Amino acid sequence: MYSILLYSHSWLRWIILILALVNIYKSFIGSRGTIPYSKGEKGLAAAFVGCLHLTFVLGLILYFVSPYAYQAFGGAESVMKNATLRYWAVEHVFVMLLAIAAASIGKAKAKKAETDAAKFKAQLIFFTIALVLMLSRIPWAEADRLFRF
Repeated sequence: MYSILLYSHSWLRWIILILALVNIYKSFIGSRGTIPYSKGEKGLAAAFVGCLHLTFVLGLILYFVSPYAYQAFGGAESVMKNATLRYWAVEHVFVMLLAIAAASIGKAKAKKAETDAAKFKAQLIFFTIALVLMLSRIPWAEADRLFRF
């Protein structure tokens, strides 16, 4: 079960990054007032935020069944003194939660905005913040974690 959750969590990341880039690009174009905010744009934003929430749920389950969590909560070593444990037990979770909050706020602000340009602008700002936060906490240095097979 752990492997299935880990692979799902890992591969869903790529779908999220693609959705983030597509949403940010469309929001940039739309914020200039050149395209209307249609059901397609609303659906793309919902897919992005929905995938973030799904990944969070998978990550939360992983948080409690992974060996890192066992070491972090059951080990003799302090979490904050061990860089690897601190990254997985604190930093990754906290920053990803902030990214999900930013994306959710952006979607909510877009829903409440009056004009199409304002909807796109809200998404552009908050989805970009979410993307930057996510990119900062993906384990890029560990190549074996980027593409799990």
